[in-house]
Amino acid sequence: METRANYVLIGAFTLVAAVGLLLFGLWAAKYSSERSWQNYMIVFDEAVTGLSVGSPVQFNGIAIGSIEELSLDPRDPRRVIAIIRADARAPVKTDTRAKMAITSLTGPAIIQLIGGTPGAPLLTAVDHRETPLIQTSPSALQNITDTANRIVERMDQVLSDENVAHIAATLENLERISGALAAQDQGMEALLVSARDAARSLDATLQATNGTVQRLDRNLVQELPGLIEKLDSTLARLDSAAGNADAILGENRAAINSFANDGLAQLGPTLTELRGLIRDLRQISDRLEGNPSRFLLGRDAPKEYEPQ
Repeated sequence: METRANYVLIGAFTLVAAVGLLLFGLWAAKYSSERSWQNYMIVFDEAVTGLSVGSPVQFNGIAIGSIEELSLDPRDPRRVIAIIRADARAPVKTDTRAKMAITSLTGPAIIQLIGGTPGAPLLTAVDHRETPLIQTSPSALQNITDTANRIVERMDQVLSDENVAHIAATLENLERISGALAAQDQGMEALLVSARDAARSLDATLQATNGTVQRLDRNLVQELPGLIEKLDSTLARLDSAAGNADAILGENRAAINSFANDGLAQLGPTLTELRGLIRDLRQISDRLEGNPSRFLLGRDAPKEYEPQ
């Protein structure tokens, strides 16, 4: 009887547990169906290496959904169309952008949604299609790839056959120049020695000049007070002399005015008579020098007797 009772209890417990699991499954299914989702379409103009169906979709680092479908654009195979399923409550706005990203250096690739200003409208309110289109922005990987491609193209241009030939010619010229310099080591060494001696002489000259300038500065500083005192004394004397001259002119102003009015008027005739007197004296002097006896005695000098 006890064994049969245990079997009944075990069977009843098993039945109750199965019913409970069935009810929990129904509740979970109902909860999952009640949660709303929104599909979006993203068109990439680059390779989506690392993405696959089921890869997560994040919005500013928070998981909001996953990738439902990946396919090539039938009209342009360079483009990849991704259909994502995201939480309908996620604020995907008209200025939200999608790009590829990686969670870590060795992690899988994901789709990262970024941006969205507070004043922008929701994308579903503007794009009424079943799968609204989210615009994309270049990923960091794409930027690195584009930069690398540009660098490779420029390197190809730099290392063209013509530039390589020019570089080879330049290297040959440098080799010849280095050989010529090596052959003229002695001359270069002598030139360097001369330059070093000239630099030493210039340094000594500069030191001597510096010392002379310093001595001149000291002497000038020492003698400057005396010079200033002498200059002040000279200026004071000039000022005193100017004052005395002004006083003399003031005291004799009447005599100076009389001389200027009367004396200067008589000076012209006096100078004329003086010029006539000097002319007469010059004539008399010439006569005395030429024939003094005739000028003094009024007759010619007697002629000397010359015997025959």
